[in-house]
Amino acid sequence: MSENIKKGGISVDAEHLFPIIKKWLYSDKDIFLREIVSNASDAITKLKRLDSLGEISLPDQDYRIDVVLDKTAGTLTVSDNGIGMTAEELEKYICSIALSGAVEFIQKYEKDESGKPQEGIIGHFGLGFYSSFMVSDTVTVETKSYTGAPAVKWVCNSDGEYETFESDREERGTSVIMKITEDESALLSEFKIKNILEKYCSFMPVPIFYSNAEDADKDDEDKKEPEQINDTTPLWMKAPSECTDDEYKDFYKKVFGDFKDPLFWVHINAEYPLNFKGIIYFPKLNSDFDPIEGQVKLYYNQVFVADNIKEVIPEFLLMLRGVLDCPELPLNVSRSYLQNNGYVSKIATHIVKKVADKLNGMMNTDRENYEKIYDDIKVFVEYGCMRDKKFYDKVKGSILFPSAVSGKMLTVDEYLESAKEKHENKIFYATDKKIQAQYIGMYEAEEADVLLLDRALDTQFIATVEADREGVKFMRVDSDVADILKNGEAAENEEITAMFKEVSGNDALEVSYAALKDEKTPAIMNEDEQDRRFADLMKLYRMDTGDQAPGKAKLVVNISSALYKKAEELISSDRKDDAKSLCKHIYSLATLAHRQLTADEMKSFLGDAYELLLKL
Repeated sequence: MSENIKKGGISVDAEHLFPIIKKWLYSDKDIFLREIVSNASDAITKLKRLDSLGEISLPDQDYRIDVVLDKTAGTLTVSDNGIGMTAEELEKYICSIALSGAVEFIQKYEKDESGKPQEGIIGHFGLGFYSSFMVSDTVTVETKSYTGAPAVKWVCNSDGEYETFESDREERGTSVIMKITEDESALLSEFKIKNILEKYCSFMPVPIFYSNAEDADKDDEDKKEPEQINDTTPLWMKAPSECTDDEYKDFYKKVFGDFKDPLFWVHINAEYPLNFKGIIYFPKLNSDFDPIEGQVKLYYNQVFVADNIKEVIPEFLLMLRGVLDCPELPLNVSRSYLQNNGYVSKIATHIVKKVADKLNGMMNTDRENYEKIYDDIKVFVEYGCMRDKKFYDKVKGSILFPSAVSGKMLTVDEYLESAKEKHENKIFYATDKKIQAQYIGMYEAEEADVLLLDRALDTQFIATVEADREGVKFMRVDSDVADILKNGEAAENEEITAMFKEVSGNDALEVSYAALKDEKTPAIMNEDEQDRRFADLMKLYRMDTGDQAPGKAKLVVNISSALYKKAEELISSDRKDDAKSLCKHIYSLATLAHRQLTADEMKSFLGDAYELLLKL
């Protein structure tokens, strides 16, 4: 057995630690102001808490934080009228790096009946305070405790050497005066400081006022009053019943700089054990080509932490915008922390549930307006269902499809119920109302509805519905000739089949014959549903935007058509060249009704049409 010779603790000299703090404490130096203002807010929160517990008795007063820029002196000062510190507390909390006064205060005063620490203290007046040295040559702290103990002044340089003095400060609270370094002189700008405050402190719970030291010496008529930067009661801190639609819209425009109203929003107020609040907005997109990058702002007790935190929002909702206030997360949260934190995954799950509840609620109680916005949210809903089976299970009764015939919005159940007497468990759809108009018309003539799935995601999404509903099959109107469109099958005419193969330039063309109820249409193209879906998927991944190339479509010839009978007459009259020209035109028309013609096909089709007109 080895013998224990010596044990002890690692000591760190300030002279070695300070250079690390100045350079590496935060990747974004602007955060220093958030930290100092957060500490000021803590000081006020602590004092108010003591007052509420009866530990002290204070007269009614306005609590506030003042941020004062003095460009001439090269200083930035943050002052509060909070709890203040005695000389002993300043030595304990400021001169011992990372010793958190907030933690000690919470342990003593902020526990609920079960002993669990309450929320409300934002940061740690310890390590966060030292972020001020990232931008300062010297930092001065002047403070007076609520206890009436003598005021004290503490001055520290960038090497970590400090001195403590008696102070003649009379008012309770603390001021942190930062002498900005020459390298960070850009901070001595009103625009810059206000920009930082508005980014990080816009919704902090204590009023924050910005002012310029130069205004103090101006005449009353020229003097600017201190400007309040923040809203102390942001919308997400209120109960949904206390918020109006206009307030939700105004808040959205203010926070995200979008001039368009959001489609709708989800107000979340999750209690124990999740304990977070927020508002998630569904933005209005002008078109499918609008950028769909969302923006989720993360807050910690009303203090801004980070922008566009993707880890707390499920992947399929990343195009949404919102604010989330999560006091269970640390103020200096990192992405690696979020990616591996169970609390974060529970937040994401809860958000999915609340979004699903909102969709179902609109569908069940306000369907008219729900239908008006559904086309705008369809991409969110369908993509979400494809990515998350639980989300699909929650909202499948609220998924709508427009009818290409009537324009009405229908659920799958509504479509199947109306169609069960004509075609059970088959759902007919079109992807292009113009190109496939002939097919849609044939179904409409038989009083059969056709859904319109005209977005690239739609045809991928229907596979999710099929997997959930055993026996239900989506069929595009040009994938097969449904029984409701036919009077019966028909025998092949080998001579006409040979002509169609010749004029198409495709010896492998599959030609079949049927007696259709629509006697005007001489032939239609059909393409296998699964083959076409696979081709569509490949095209989607290739991002191919060119003309659609000929696929493996087969030709269905309608023997009930007068043009087919005309072709038979021409053959029997030994006018085979004319019959071949007629077959070529019929083939081109069938192709045109099925898809866009290629450039060569269009050129040939127009040439044939001109020749046909000359023969009239």
